[in-house]
Formats: sequence, C-alpha cells, structure tokens
Amino acid sequence: MTTRISKGRQRVDMVKMKNARNLQVMFSKRRAGLFKKASELYTLCGAEIVIVVFSPGDKGVFSFGHPSMNTLVERFLGRNLPLPNNDVHNQQIVAHREADIRELNTKLMNLKGVLQMDKNRRESLREIRKRANGLWWESPMEELNLFQLQHLKKALETLKQKVEKETQMVNKRVSGSTSSIVPNY
Repeated sequence: MTTRISKGRQRVDMVKMKNARNLQVMFSKRRAGLFKKASELYTLCGAEIVIVVFSPGDKGVFSFGHPSMNTLVERFLGRNLPLPNNDVHNQQIVAHREADIRELNTKLMNLKGVLQMDKNRRESLREIRKRANGLWWESPMEELNLFQLQHLKKALETLKQKVEKETQMVNKRVSGSTSSIVPNY
C-alpha cells in the first residue's frame, strides 16, 4: 500500500494571476474569507463594517455591511444619522423606514409637480374660456401664451382625429348601403 504524499497548503505568491479560471476561483474564495473575517470582527468587537468588492472582469459587485450597509453608508456620507445602538433588529427597521421615507418623499415631490402643472393648465383653460365667453376656439390667438397655444393645438388635433374617424365611419356606411342598392345582373 502506497501512501500518497500531499503538498498540503501552499503559499501563493502575491502577483496577479494570468489564468482567468484560476483568478475567478481565487477571487471567490478570498471574497468569502474576507466577508467571514469582517463578520467575525463585528461579532467580536462591535465594529461597524462596509465592504464593496468589484469582481475582476466586471462580472459583478459584491457588498457586505454589518449591521446595515445603507445606514453605514449614509453615516459615512455625513447625513447626520443617529449612532445606532447594538440592537441589530432595530437598526434594520430604522434603515428600512428611512429608505421608505426617502421613496415617499420622492413620490410626494413628483405628485406636487404634477398637481402644480394641472393647476396651471386649469387656470390657463379658465383664462381662455373667460376671454372667449366660453368659446375657447374663438379666443384671439395673439393673447394666448405658449402653454395655451399648445393646449389649443392638442385640442384641435384631437378634434381633427375624431372628425376623420367619423368621416371614415360614414363613408363605410354609405359604401355599404350603395352596394346593396345596385342590382346584380
């Protein structure tokens, strides 16, 4: 019986690897080890850690944050967030709430903009109707502002499309009824 002698763990030289497959394997193993060590550092010392790793060849971005990556990044960027306590669950809840609040604020700002545009449009239409005594198409063109002219143009295009559609329907009816009137020989 022969005994196999293994080389065991060998030291890896600190130079960039040329073989792409070996490079990717080494990256995956080292990344996992780095994240594990970061987690241990948090557990043992209570240190707050954020790591962002870009893989070779732009195959992905990997991140690790403890207790919460978003909270720590916000703190790093100086957003004056309160120092988190050591209760991980509460920190995650706070981070989710803050993200939700940011999202809701963005939606609110968008809705305010839409509401303001609608108010402006309504005022513009009231102005047009007031000048024309309710007949907006009779309003003097020279007195209209750009927004009012654009609205008038859109209204006229819509009206034109409706007229064309009605004309096509009437033409179909007329051509259908005339063909039934013509006798077959």
